[in-house]
Amino acid sequence: MTIIAAVDGSALGNPGPAGWAWYISDDQWACGGWPKATNNRGELQAVIELLRAVEDSGADVHVLCDSQYAINSITKWMTGWKKRGWKKANGSPVLNDDLMKQLDELMSAAKSAGRSITYEWVKGHANHRMNERADDLARAAAGAYQKGAKPDSGPGYSGEAANEPDTAGSGTAESSSSGTSSSEDRSTAASTTDTVRIWADVPRDLAGAIAERAREDGVRPQQYLRTLIEKAVAE
Repeated sequence: MTIIAAVDGSALGNPGPAGWAWYISDDQWACGGWPKATNNRGELQAVIELLRAVEDSGADVHVLCDSQYAINSITKWMTGWKKRGWKKANGSPVLNDDLMKQLDELMSAAKSAGRSITYEWVKGHANHRMNERADDLARAAAGAYQKGAKPDSGPGYSGEAANEPDTAGSGTAESSSSGTSSSEDRSTAASTTDTVRIWADVPRDLAGAIAERAREDGVRPQQYLRTLIEKAVAE
């Protein structure tokens, strides 16, 4: 099983009131923040909170992130920083080293447990549904701190594999569907028929192909898959 999640950070003023967020689905997300921090700290904290939330799931994790700083720090630079005692090649201290050390521990723990943690850069503000949701949540958290309040921290991770096929692609399949959210769609479906969710791991290229076919047909990937299943069972 692979959990696909989007993460994001936000800072109003940079530094200023700041927020972080991770998003798996409409019923599995979390956010938080600080009265004052930078956008980069929000990005890193979002990854930390996600990895902590799913640490006991036993699942692999694929992280969607629009911050190249966060991805490069974790996947390219961290090993060298650690070897040099958390110093850059020029000897200067690594920024946000407190968060980097936490990320190093979480990544090492996942590796020891045989779990894969992978990262994918996605372009921000480009109608990627999951990225947009994470961005909205992070900005809302920063906005709450700006007003002297604390944000709704969210439902967190329920331990279920809630990702749906379109989340592995660009996210445009979701945005091209009707205006109702996925949670509303599930509620509507449940009220009209006796339904059971079936989960299956599929390769990312296959998930992308499913999302593309659904876009071409003008339906949500879930509807496209249901049609395929109904045809296969009827044959």
